[in-house]
Amino acid sequence: MAVDPRHLPALDAMAPMQPGPLIAIGNAGLRVTIAPQAGGRIAQIHCDGIDHLVGYDDANQAMIAWGSYPMVPWAGRIRQGRFDFQGREYQLPLNLDAHAIHGVGFTMAWQVEAHETHAVELSLALPEDERWPFGGTAHQRIEVGEGRLKMELSVRAGAAPMPAVIGWHPWFRKPEQLLFSPSGMYPRDQQGIAILPLVEPLPGPWDDCFINQAPVVLQRAGQRLQLSSDCTHWVVYDQTAHATCIEPQSGPPDAFNLEPTIILPGETLRKRFLIEWLEPR
Repeated sequence: MAVDPRHLPALDAMAPMQPGPLIAIGNAGLRVTIAPQAGGRIAQIHCDGIDHLVGYDDANQAMIAWGSYPMVPWAGRIRQGRFDFQGREYQLPLNLDAHAIHGVGFTMAWQVEAHETHAVELSLALPEDERWPFGGTAHQRIEVGEGRLKMELSVRAGAAPMPAVIGWHPWFRKPEQLLFSPSGMYPRDQQGIAILPLVEPLPGPWDDCFINQAPVVLQRAGQRLQLSSDCTHWVVYDQTAHATCIEPQSGPPDAFNLEPTIILPGETLRKRFLIEWLEPR
């Protein structure tokens, strides 16, 4: 039987989250700072004098609204925090209005497993409680190369099978141009939740999930960034004046109810995300 969400521990994705101690990787041209204690997120991407992410010190310090954080073990909203899995109904705590959003990874401290000049590896033991009853582990590798930032995110099931959706949520400072050509779009219902069937992409502004297999290009402050991923689902949120979020993820919002991906005990779901700087830089 589902638990009344009012009886679960209160979470608030809009609560402030300070960066805590930062670690850095990269070189003189491309420097990436990571905040392990603040959800294992990238706090800033600094390339040739330009900061590309909305930072903690900008206007909104809510944990959901700065840097680039991993979404694990789910991405986007789960409608009212409820889903059925293998004949049982689950109720997750609600952390944004009436829904459960973006998993638990962005709210927790990650362990630094390795830190080199150009790469860092982080791990997280997922909770096995009312926040996420299945347990499991998550892992990140963040690596800087010449003119590129490569990210890998994975989640591994523990002793029990579990549903999973993973992805990234970068808050890019507002680009002057966004080149994006998706092939399909999930419409949203009156609650703002993605539903099926897919439709032709509509013009923005967006807070929507798309099917997309082509690189995405954004231009800002004289730099062109190309984003690519082995994810085919991309959420774009560009309804604010100061930022645009471009979020590759392994499934759509509310995927546990729409299109669940199941990983068996000991299995791993792994995805990659690449940012490349194109000429001119």
